[in-house]
Amino acid sequence: QVQLGESGGGSVQSGGSLKLSCAATTSASRRYSMGWFRQAPGKEREGVAAIMPTGSTRYRDAVAGRFTISRDYAKNTVYLQMNSLNPEDTAMYYCAAGLLFVGKWSATYWGQGTQVTVSS
Repeated sequence: QVQLGESGGGSVQSGGSLKLSCAATTSASRRYSMGWFRQAPGKEREGVAAIMPTGSTRYRDAVAGRFTISRDYAKNTVYLQMNSLNPEDTAMYYCAAGLLFVGKWSATYWGQGTQVTVSS
């Protein structure tokens, strides 16, 4: 069982930046692909960024070039640096572990989520 805890959400103006953190209770980041999803009101949850045990990364087209996922093995923590934020990025952001990429992204383990709100 992997438990995940997010932090770093908040409110920011358009063009601003936020950095999300996800701390895992185990050395999950060494064994599982980990990533971030988001869900805006009235919309489906969607994958945003992922980092594999090899260190390779994947991004949703809408955030590529603006968001960067990284991890610290020693701290069992995954980060999402979000730059050039716009109102369309407003959503609840969820950390996840054990990602699958068959069609729509999915995951085995989920955090509770942290809210990101971008105002124009």
